[in-house]
Parts: sequence; structure tokens; C-alpha cells
Amino acid sequence: MSLSGVEKEKAQGAIIRLNSAPDHDVFVPPNWTIDEIRRAIPPHLFERKTSFGLWYFIRDFGMATLSLCLALRIDSFFDGLITQGVPGLYVEFFRWSTWSTYWFFQSLILMGLWVIGHECGHGALSPSKLVCDTVGYVAHTIVWTPYFSWRQSHHIHHIHHASMEKDDTYVPKTRSELSLPPKDSAFDYEDLLSDAPLYNLLSLVARQLFGFPSYLFCHVTGQWLHWQRLKTHPGSSQYLTRSQVRAIIISDIGIAAMAYAIWKAAERWGGGTVLKLYGIPWLLVSHWFVALTYLQHTDATIPRYRRAQWTFARGAASTIDRDFLGAYGRFFLHGAAHYHVVHHFFPKLPFYHAEEATVHLKAFLGEHYHRSDTPLLQALWETWNTCIFVEDDEDVLFFRDRQGNSAIKVLQSTST
Repeated sequence: MSLSGVEKEKAQGAIIRLNSAPDHDVFVPPNWTIDEIRRAIPPHLFERKTSFGLWYFIRDFGMATLSLCLALRIDSFFDGLITQGVPGLYVEFFRWSTWSTYWFFQSLILMGLWVIGHECGHGALSPSKLVCDTVGYVAHTIVWTPYFSWRQSHHIHHIHHASMEKDDTYVPKTRSELSLPPKDSAFDYEDLLSDAPLYNLLSLVARQLFGFPSYLFCHVTGQWLHWQRLKTHPGSSQYLTRSQVRAIIISDIGIAAMAYAIWKAAERWGGGTVLKLYGIPWLLVSHWFVALTYLQHTDATIPRYRRAQWTFARGAASTIDRDFLGAYGRFFLHGAAHYHVVHHFFPKLPFYHAEEATVHLKAFLGEHYHRSDTPLLQALWETWNTCIFVEDDEDVLFFRDRQGNSAIKVLQSTST
């Protein structure tokens, strides 16, 4: 395609192939408005029904409770088999297989409860703010998330997504932040960015297990400036209103109550039992949370923008739907990864309408709609190794990998 042909593509944006760059797709940012996109989705899909929302919360809470009650009987059941003379090797094999099954499914159920709380934070569960805040507070407290505090920071992420200056989640590292030489310098990227595969794997595993608490307590992946302001001026009216401070205190009370409940449970059943019943599932929730959110917002094919080129619609389109755990993800996680793009455009659209809404959104966005069917672990490994940094001096940016290459080039006339 010639440059004159490229100019014709600018009205709606495009990912095109230039004769001068045969090995790369060339990106032209889209120019739609949110009103145009909203008109493409049938109005009834925006309707929120309290009964529907409460059903999903009750379902998830009930499954978590039932799973917990059954897990309380695992050890006593297998201990009974040993007293009946069943060989211990067989008993222990099936005992830990049963515990592993419990950990897998309970972690998915708890992650589903977190998703319900997330929907409440957006006001998507019910038209009633009281219902949303009550359900969200309970659902998030169960999984050690300070609901109101999280809601405030998550709001920043949504209104500024894909903005290099203002987004607050999974903000890419820049060339200068990684202390890399200027891009026109002659050097070997692999000498500076390539680590041993084992080190990369261990780093990824550590991030998956401890990324969630690190996000909650240390604000990792966010804007360092925002964290410094809140840490240096906690409760300052310059950064938080009085109502926000009160909400944070209420959130902290919920976390303290949860800590007390865990302590009392450890007194009754023992720390080891509580670790098996709740601690290990919660660590797996950290894995699901980090994998889910990281892969929703990170891919070599989706752009980031600086101030001159960022718009809300462009930022919302800079997300990707993924076939996360297949049917398990659709059922237990309420399709949170399967239909995330439409959620960024319309956060109040109920999750139980997201699948149908995505059909209409995909038809409107065309090639600017992103979806991947790559299996979870493969997607994590590939993204971890291909989305390393972005440039310091461009307004439309795509990730570069450990060799300094990007999958998509930006037509320079669009980034000014």
C-alpha cells in the first residue's frame, strides 16, 4: 500500500502492510468516538438486573462454602481409610490428589468472587449503589482486597488506560528506565536483556504467586509518582477527599476482620489446616489474578499512547480478549478474560451481557479488536519474553522484545 493509500485509512485507523516494510504490520490509530461505538451495541445489553447479579454472588459464595465444608472432611476421611488397613501409599496419593483438586477449584471460585466484587466496583452488578457496595465489600474482603481503596485506584486505571502518563496498571517500562543505550546506538540487546531461561521462569513464577499482594501493598505495575504522593501524604486532601479516606478506613476494617477470622480459625483447626483450606487457594488466586490482568492488558499487538495521541476510545481498544481457561474461565471467572475489551469501553455493562455485546463491538472495531486463543501458560511465557519495554520519544508505542524488535511499526506521521 502506498502512503497515499495510508492517508485514506486514517479516518477509522488501520493495521496495514506497507511495501516499504514487508516484514511488519504498520499501525494507524483509530479515530472513533465512544458515542459511535455505543450506538453499535443494542441498548438492552446495558440493562442491569439486581436479581441476576445477586444470583451470581450467591452461587459463588455457596460454592465456596460447600467446598470448604467438604475440604474439612478430607483428612478425617483418609485417616479412616488407614485405620481400616488400606495401604498408606495409596491413601496418601489420593489424599493429596483430593487436596490438589480442592485447591484448584476453590481458587477459581474465590477468583470468581473477586470478579463479582470488581463488577460491583463499577456499578455493573445492580442499579443500586447500596447493593453494589455491600456485595463488593463482602466479596473482596473474603479474598483480602480492600474494596473501596481498590475501587478508587481501579477507577484511575479505567479512565486513563493505555496512557503512558496517567494509567495506573501495567505501565510499561521505558528504554531509559531499563538504562538501555539510545535506540540509534550500536549494541547487542541480548547482552543487556536476555537472562537465562531458568531465571526468567523463576521470576515469572515469583510474580505469579506474589504479584497480587505486591500490587495491594506496594502498588507494583503502577505509576511511581502516584504511589509516592499517597505514601508521602496519606489522607492529604490534595490527593484524597474525606469520603475517600473514610472509605479506605472501612476497607481496612474489613481486612482486619478477615485477619481476625483467620486467626480464630487457626486456633480451632490449626495453622496447617487453615493453610490448606484457605492459604494455598489464596496463593492460587494471586496467580489467577496476575495472569488474568496481565494478559488482558499486555500483548505485542496492542498499543500504548502518550498525551498527544491518547483518547479514551483508543485506550479502551488497547486491551485483548483471551480464551482464559476455556469453559472454566467462562463459568468460574464469569468470562472476565474472554470479554474484557467491551468492559473497558463500557464498565457498567453487566458481565452476563458481555458475550453478546462483544459480537457487536467486534463488528464495529474490525481489525482493531484484539483476541488471542493461545493457551494460558504459553501466553504467559511468550508475553513475558516479548513485551519488555517501550521507547521514550514516541507518542504511539508498541512493546519491544529482548532483541529490541517490535511486532508492529507505527506510521510516523500519525505520532505527531
